[in-house]
Amino acid sequence: MRTPSLYSQDDPISAALKPSPSETDEERSERLEAEAKAKQISEQIDEDLRLEREKLKRNRGDVKLLLLGQAESGKSTLQKQFQLMYKPNSIDQERASWRTVIYFNVVHSLKHILNTLEAWDDSLEDVDTGDDSASLSPMKSHKNGFADKQSPSTSLVDSPAGSSTMPASPETSTSTHPLSSTESRSTQIANLRRRLSPLVAADVQLADRLSGGITVSGSGKGGVYVRSGWQARTIENAIGKIRPSKRTSNDSELKKSHESISSDAIQDALVQDVGRMLEVSQRDIKELWEHATVKGLIAKRKLKLDEWSEFFLRHISRVAAPDYIPTTDDILHARIQTMGVAEHIFDVTIHGKAVAWHLYDVGGARGQRHTWVPYFDDANAIIFVAPVSAFDQYLEEDPRTNRIDDSLQLFTQICSNALLKNVHLVLFLNKTDLLKSKLDKGLKVRKYITSFGERVNDYETVVQYFRAHFLQVHRRNNENRRVLYTHFTSVVDTKATQRIIGNGIYLTFLTADGWSLILALIVRDSIFRGYLQSAALV
Repeated sequence: MRTPSLYSQDDPISAALKPSPSETDEERSERLEAEAKAKQISEQIDEDLRLEREKLKRNRGDVKLLLLGQAESGKSTLQKQFQLMYKPNSIDQERASWRTVIYFNVVHSLKHILNTLEAWDDSLEDVDTGDDSASLSPMKSHKNGFADKQSPSTSLVDSPAGSSTMPASPETSTSTHPLSSTESRSTQIANLRRRLSPLVAADVQLADRLSGGITVSGSGKGGVYVRSGWQARTIENAIGKIRPSKRTSNDSELKKSHESISSDAIQDALVQDVGRMLEVSQRDIKELWEHATVKGLIAKRKLKLDEWSEFFLRHISRVAAPDYIPTTDDILHARIQTMGVAEHIFDVTIHGKAVAWHLYDVGGARGQRHTWVPYFDDANAIIFVAPVSAFDQYLEEDPRTNRIDDSLQLFTQICSNALLKNVHLVLFLNKTDLLKSKLDKGLKVRKYITSFGERVNDYETVVQYFRAHFLQVHRRNNENRRVLYTHFTSVVDTKATQRIIGNGIYLTFLTADGWSLILALIVRDSIFRGYLQSAALV
């Protein structure tokens, strides 16, 4: 017989756990039940740790790519382009949920137009037509939520913009509306407001449907913030279903779940009601959009609409059709604001090996940038998206700060962050199509950014000027001599954007863990040597 361990004989823990000699049958039953439960919990913890180790081992060769930049820079649109290229079926599965977003974009745009018209008493009479820097009266400034004044930025990096009204465009209204008198135009707008009021009233319901009732302070023009997975939750909220917590056991069940969700989404009562109202209000929406007073306020820069607003209002006949299904172009133009960090995973085959890309799309508002930091420590690359068309725009969170200045300040923080010193950087100077449009209309960069001086106000000069400032920020914060790769982009342009992605080079380099793979979205010739050097292979 084996001699028992000396330690086991005097182990105080064993002694403490030993059942009492006077233990009753009921106490024994309770003890055994508690021990079985504790054992089950312990085994579950061991299993979770094992799965976590396997996940870490499996993900060791994954590519982690962060999309960073301020709000409304185009990060989520770029994410959609990745999705289109590497996971196109998922766009089809989400297509029905985007109908809710697009309806919200249209309704919210109408609400913004009507509120701005009301602030100006449905008239152009009080709008200053002569002075570029004329500001709103204090009463109307408060009523419409505009800052009293905004002034051009004097520095692209070191100081935020000051305060004076945004200059008016030299463009004047060319609309030939049949009603010419101020009184008749005001009466017509009042009638349009009355007829469109039931549709505009749906703005709050659509916003709640998308956000799940979540509100975010400082959301500017009433934007809706959504978390990752909003598409499924939007549909679940609509049909009153709660997704079970149990994970789907296999791919076929997951596919059936998606198909069921898409089918139910089409029957969403709220979306159907809004669709019917859009159909019957189509002529009124067109009339409002083409109204001389609306065009006049836009021309004098008292009514400012985002690019997505103008896109959907121009295509209202198609969007208001009873059988409307969002096109891919519609989805790319649809606007919804990201809250927190949303992870998107794509499986990509590189040199015959499947590699998982973890693409992180982040909320870009100032109040959400702190959520980026936990993703910095193991990132492989960053695509920083900066909207160069925003030279005449100011932050919603801080109307004193020019958006170009904010992008440069944010880029400075990214370049100088110690956690990101070995991360590859790619810069997308985005919305070049909108920049060209603004310059063609006669907007002068120097009126908003005084350091632009007397340079030629054409597209090539302007984009190279902005590019030079971003390169300067990178040079000042580049201790590791990493290369910054720059692209001029319009990420709503699918062909051009996917050409950039498709021409990326997938380089294999040796790391301490073996052969790993990384994506670089750079034109072949310019990236090859840079990435080999960064991988210490040349």
